[in-house]
Amino acid sequence: MKQLINARQKRHRRIRVKIYGLAERPRLVVHRSLSNFSAQLVDDSKNKTLLTLSTYDKKLKEKFANGGNLKAASSLGEIFAQSAKGLGITKVVFDRSGYLYHGRVQAFADAVRKGGLEF
Repeated sequence: MKQLINARQKRHRRIRVKIYGLAERPRLVVHRSLSNFSAQLVDDSKNKTLLTLSTYDKKLKEKFANGGNLKAASSLGEIFAQSAKGLGITKVVFDRSGYLYHGRVQAFADAVRKGGLEF
């Protein structure tokens, strides 16, 4: 198990060298665990988090019996896109944090694109 965690962390470091979020195009970072999913918008030039949303939130926790499945990830993506558009953000840089673009990460990304964010 430790080997898998180290491999993901290596991939994340390698990806982060190339990805940088600005105020006009912040970095959309995702994190997944076995039972939850979270995402945040980060402005790396100011080291500031602009928006964060997770299936840990009480309002979203009521909607899902389990926050770690495809349905929860896609619903979180739609809500996240609406919240980001409310802040006036339409373009982002997607940071998958070393996770494979597959399953929940892909479902979240597709829902965010469907919600109107570009990356």
